[in-house]
Amino acid sequence: MIAMNLCRIALFLYFLFAFTGGYPAFAAPDSYFDMTETRSGDIVPFKRWTGMMTRYDDQKKVPDDNCGKVKFHPCSILDWKAFLESLRGKKLREQLDAVNEWGNQHPYIADELNWGEDNYWETPYEFMEVSGNCKDYAIAKYYSLRALGVSPDRLRVIVLQDLNLGGIIHAVLGVYVADELLILDNQSRRVMPALKIYHYRPVYGINEDAWWAYYPKGT
Repeated sequence: MIAMNLCRIALFLYFLFAFTGGYPAFAAPDSYFDMTETRSGDIVPFKRWTGMMTRYDDQKKVPDDNCGKVKFHPCSILDWKAFLESLRGKKLREQLDAVNEWGNQHPYIADELNWGEDNYWETPYEFMEVSGNCKDYAIAKYYSLRALGVSPDRLRVIVLQDLNLGGIIHAVLGVYVADELLILDNQSRRVMPALKIYHYRPVYGINEDAWWAYYPKGT
């Protein structure tokens, strides 16, 4: 029941932000993204993340002419690859906007409905077949940008607290463009500068090479 309620809340927010195009106001003097971070190259403890990467490596080996015949190899993969090809050579910011919009077109589906558990990390192919929740949007966007040649050094799936919902856990994709962190979020149509977001408190970020713990600045 709680999971269903959270799913309804997330769906409500998705449609709210789809029409308003942004975040609700949150009274905070500074962005929580103005933070101190520590880096670790050991991602082994993040089993759901590393397990997702392993499954994705295996799924990518399936020939595309088997699309629709093999589980988690939907023919929408062909559309995705064509979409990415159309973005090659364009400016990074244009790619970010397009990838964010592409990901957000998928419906929000709670893990309990798709997988019978509350914390399954989907591969992009699984996401394209069954849709998913916030972290799955972030992962699909992450690998979309990787396929476009964006370095993993610029990318982090960021797990955080949504203070507009009492601190509930949420996930977004962070992308560094020069020295600015931009956020791709299934709850916003717009790619937003992190320092202009005031209702998210980052907990940790991860990519395929490392992870970062986040702390209030000065600690």
